[in-house]
Amino acid sequence: MRLAIFDLDNTLLAGDSDHQWGEYLCSRGLVDADAYRAKNDQFYANYVAGQLDVIAYQNFCQEVLGQTDKAVLDEWHTDFMRDCIEPMILAKGEALIAQHRAAGDLVMIITATNRFITGPIAQRLGVEHLIATECGMQDGQYTGQLVDVPSFQAGKITRLNTWLAEHQATLDDSYFYSDSYNDLPLLEQVTHAVAVDPDDTLREIAQQRGWKVLSLRD
Repeated sequence: MRLAIFDLDNTLLAGDSDHQWGEYLCSRGLVDADAYRAKNDQFYANYVAGQLDVIAYQNFCQEVLGQTDKAVLDEWHTDFMRDCIEPMILAKGEALIAQHRAAGDLVMIITATNRFITGPIAQRLGVEHLIATECGMQDGQYTGQLVDVPSFQAGKITRLNTWLAEHQATLDDSYFYSDSYNDLPLLEQVTHAVAVDPDDTLREIAQQRGWKVLSLRD
């Protein structure tokens, strides 16, 4: 079983679903827009700079999940998918997923964004296997608390290794597609590292190491 692993945000999507969820909450008046947007933007800037405190960020973005009934959150997410995510889905990304699937590969998405946001996106893309940052749940409602290791930077390796052990799988002849140098730890673990519309740092590293660089946006 050969794995074809995809990052989600700015790889299969022409944008960041995590940050966009915050924008959705602000635009709909579901949070204090000025205060929330300022924090959301700062966390995103920290991520781009490779300086994100992922625990602090998850405490911030999961708080609204713990304060809102799950049925209401699901209604919000339906609107979010239609208005925000659908326009970001890249046709070439869908085609690449289909190409790997046709070759008999097992397709997986691994993302630092939490499962509440990304679960429906993975379903929309037809990808069954998703590793995402996990949201605590109790009695059918979100707790607003992070659980398990965030699938961010080296945490992606930790979570993937758990999945590999559970499925008796390996990274032999594996692919990983990502846009971000935050994913360098996992890119270094796979057989075929592919930089997709990469940030400047990852592009330079990919060129130095002879990794394939491609665009799903052209």
